[in-house]
Amino acid sequence: MTTPAPRESPIETLAAHRLPASFFHRDVLTVARELVGCALVHRRRAGMIVETEAYHGPEDLASHARFGPTARTSVMFGPGGVSYVYLCYGIHQMFNIVTGGHGEGQAVLIRAVAPLVGLGDDPAVGRGPGKVTTALALDRRHDRRDLARGALFVAAHAAPPAIATGPRIGVAYAGEWAARPWRFWWRDHPA
Repeated sequence: MTTPAPRESPIETLAAHRLPASFFHRDVLTVARELVGCALVHRRRAGMIVETEAYHGPEDLASHARFGPTARTSVMFGPGGVSYVYLCYGIHQMFNIVTGGHGEGQAVLIRAVAPLVGLGDDPAVGRGPGKVTTALALDRRHDRRDLARGALFVAAHAAPPAIATGPRIGVAYAGEWAARPWRFWWRDHPA
């Protein structure tokens, strides 16, 4: 009689599909679109990314990079594949992924995730950037993490049937930059 082989956990399965650093070393618009359908994994929790926003660098008046490197934003000017987590309105932790090459100041805000592992079944659990970090137990301690190694990573997961685009949310102060269609989402996804 043979003993069945141990089954991989869902997190181990996702870890086998971890995205390499080179995935993030590309233009922010490309990465923001291609992150839709990927899994954002933190320890024993995972959510499928269903909405993102791209921030294009110092010339983008909606981006934190518009003021150049500061103590908080210097991470945006490093190489892609690193987390950028900041506090918004003194309440919400916001999780971003730096993209592009050294000095470019690009990042993708993760706006929404659908539950995959350890988040229950409610599609609203990660609906909104403040809920993403709450659901995945992320905060400013996870700022500047290398996503190519460790318990916080992004993995290939699913291909959305259709991706919608539209203006970014909450950046009206940026004038014409606010209207650019740099928000990407899985069309008609309940999360």
